[in-house]
Amino acid sequence: MYAVVRTGGRQYRVEQDMVVDVEKLPFEAGQTVELDDVLLVADGDKVTLGKPVVQGASVKATVVEQYRARKILVWKYTPKKRYRRLKGHRQQYTRLHIDEIIAG
Repeated sequence: MYAVVRTGGRQYRVEQDMVVDVEKLPFEAGQTVELDDVLLVADGDKVTLGKPVVQGASVKATVVEQYRARKILVWKYTPKKRYRRLKGHRQQYTRLHIDEIIAG
């Protein structure tokens, strides 16, 4: 059984006991999260497609950790004008452990 959920503007295909990294969610490590934006639920040959979401379906997950990704350097440069800018960015993520998929 798997589901497709939407969180943080992205879609993720999740299965039970899977670990997935999503955009930062406002929860502490160890807390339980319920994702209600389920777009598709598939159980064997039976596929339920939402319009736009599957009614009554949800995915329960536990927050494993909050972390920041590796630093990405953004370098701007204009030749012959002495213009150089170096900026760094570290995206914040939440690591989720998928506990249960509830089909609607």
